[in-house]
Amino acid sequence: SKPANPVPFMIKWLQEKGEQTFQGINARSPTKKKGGADEENLSEQSDEEEAAPDLPAKTDLVRQHMQKYARTSVSAEAYGMYNQKAAFKPRVIAKNEDQKLRILNRLSQAFMFSALDDNEKEIIILAMEEKKFRQGDKVIVQGDDGDDLYVVDSGTLSCFRKSKKDDQENFLKTYTAGDAFGELALLYNAPRAATIIADGDCTLFALDRQTFNHIVKDAAAKKREKYEHFLSRVELLDTVDPYERSKIADALKPMKFRAGEYVVKEGENGDTFFFIEDGEAYATKKRPDNTQETVYNYKVGDYFGELALLKNTPRAASIRAKTDLSVVALDRFSFKRLLGPLDEILKRNFARYEKYSQI
Repeated sequence: SKPANPVPFMIKWLQEKGEQTFQGINARSPTKKKGGADEENLSEQSDEEEAAPDLPAKTDLVRQHMQKYARTSVSAEAYGMYNQKAAFKPRVIAKNEDQKLRILNRLSQAFMFSALDDNEKEIIILAMEEKKFRQGDKVIVQGDDGDDLYVVDSGTLSCFRKSKKDDQENFLKTYTAGDAFGELALLYNAPRAATIIADGDCTLFALDRQTFNHIVKDAAAKKREKYEHFLSRVELLDTVDPYERSKIADALKPMKFRAGEYVVKEGENGDTFFFIEDGEAYATKKRPDNTQETVYNYKVGDYFGELALLKNTPRAASIRAKTDLSVVALDRFSFKRLLGPLDEILKRNFARYEKYSQI
């Protein structure tokens, strides 16, 4: 009959029958004769020995058997004939017209909702739940699992993150009306990356994981990955960590220019830098005779104006759209609001700080 628990049975069988098998093979080995021609064949095996299979070690057999019956871990739920994925039905939370208008206004300010059409925004508005917090309340805690994304309607909140080196909570930024947070746990199915604490009375709109995954996630993830790839190529920003880079990506704002339009003009004070998403542009500098000389051509993936994040200096050249142009832009105020002054980030790499501080 089949044993109730096969593993102990297998171990016992190997201990008893395995030893007998090895002894049987040894007993069948021929006795070597000394002298004459037979002595020359001492190193050769008999045909029977060559045909006998190599038996695995007992521990290997046990390990193979246990692996066969062991449950493997999975990273996502599997769906099939007996586990059908239910059709998505977004939650609907009753709201008055004032609440709907407030949420719509905040969605227009948040990066991750910018790719949604009107119908999708309506679903999000109906699914959001208004929540209120008091001073000192922890809205999310670093390391916890997360099921909601939050959009700030009123009040301010402080963001802290523990350092791996000293386990101290370091202040990162302040969230104000229109800001969104908590999406990283939903985008990447990861623990909360930071702790967010209410500075005073706050009103937030919370979006549940299911609605976020079905309506927002794919569009937001693709956009963020694209912008993070842009940011990873900027030497000035290569000391920021992945969390900081994701927050910068959230602050990038799309802009469009028609062929011939100026993006920046030589001599103007600059506070914004740009990535080219689509189209081409070119840089010109003014000659002594007041004519324009083309000094550089920009294509998709190129960036310019990054020193505007560091200091308020006049533009060294004019940038014009060669074709219809789509860019994403980040201004110095938004950068500082997210991560603080850039020179503090550059000081992580002192040599780089010295390089740019001399410019």
